[in-house]
Amino acid sequence: MSSLPRSTADGPHAATAAPSLARQWLLGASLILIAFNLRPVFGSISVLLPEVMRDTGMGPTGASLLTTLPLLCLGIFAIPAPALARRFGPERVLLGALLLICVGTLLRGTGHLGVLFMSTALAGAGIAVGNVLLPGLVKRDFARHAAMMTGLYTLAVCGGASSSTAFTVPLERNVFHGQWALTLAAWALPAALVLILWAPQALAARPLPAHAQVRSGSLWHDRLAWQVMGFMGLQSALAYIVLGWLAPLLRERGLDGAEAGYVVAVSILVQLGSCLVTPSIAARCRDQRALAVAMAVITCTAMLAFIFAPLSGRWLWAVLLGLGQGGAFALALTLIVLRSPDAGTTAQLSAMAQGGGYILASAGPLLAGLLRGWTGSFESSAILFVIVSLAMAWCGWGAGRRLLVKPRAQS
Repeated sequence: MSSLPRSTADGPHAATAAPSLARQWLLGASLILIAFNLRPVFGSISVLLPEVMRDTGMGPTGASLLTTLPLLCLGIFAIPAPALARRFGPERVLLGALLLICVGTLLRGTGHLGVLFMSTALAGAGIAVGNVLLPGLVKRDFARHAAMMTGLYTLAVCGGASSSTAFTVPLERNVFHGQWALTLAAWALPAALVLILWAPQALAARPLPAHAQVRSGSLWHDRLAWQVMGFMGLQSALAYIVLGWLAPLLRERGLDGAEAGYVVAVSILVQLGSCLVTPSIAARCRDQRALAVAMAVITCTAMLAFIFAPLSGRWLWAVLLGLGQGGAFALALTLIVLRSPDAGTTAQLSAMAQGGGYILASAGPLLAGLLRGWTGSFESSAILFVIVSLAMAWCGWGAGRRLLVKPRAQS
């Protein structure tokens, strides 16, 4: 007995509806897994920084440069990402970015100081491209669910950071028997797995022909775009000070290395919740000004508590810091989407905000490390935290206005 074709039995679109839905789910899951791999390079090195300094002879200045280098790469390599995406297609460029993250992370296993700097820069370049392209893909492929997808992939970014800070020291002690270089290289495994998942999708995609591409004009003249970039950069400066120096700060105050990593990890775990809900809250608000200022105040309060308050309250400060930083990061990414009229402008604003923003952010961990080296204490960083937080609140007040950026047409 013959059966009717699905198009006859279930309607003309039934044959394509299921595969299309399946592809959409696969795409969404892939983007979230890619986002997970955009932070382990940072979190894993910070909790092992004392061991790296001990075994390589690297001083405080070198450690400051090592924690700053990835941020510089995030800024520098974010800028050409939209042009690369137009030329080769965002899917294929994202595949290349994953390859850089995987190779750069793996090369850290050599344990050689020069290779450690080079491989960190390599991974940072891949992360920069991924940072820029993900918001544009969300705007393009999940326009009706942009807030939800922004929350999910932001949650995945925080999850990757939290996992690397929580599990790196236990891995180093219990699996790799004190070999920090192999422990750092082990974080290439999740990047390799998602690379295998993403490759067939990326290679099957085709870039739009040149005549069909919509090119957004320059945003560098737009005051609102500068404010979005400032908020992104300043909240990132505080975030990477935490990723790079909070664990050493806590160890200096007397905590064991593993417990210091757990405190940082708890802070980042709390970010998972605030990352997930902040985009939806921001999208429902008439504007996001008050939300931006609140995140700056919460973050600054928690960071000052870690320096001056008794360590008995460390878990409370970790929760408070997670709420502030997770919300600020998610809001920064959400503002890129909310302040853009279309997907092309989103990619352009994302490149500007993350390119210029991460270059600005790179000064944060560098100054924190240099202040620690000059004064012999992290207490000197308190003034830095207050200044950065005030500037972040000011930029957030401007970026939170209910306006759209206006690209200037290229002549």
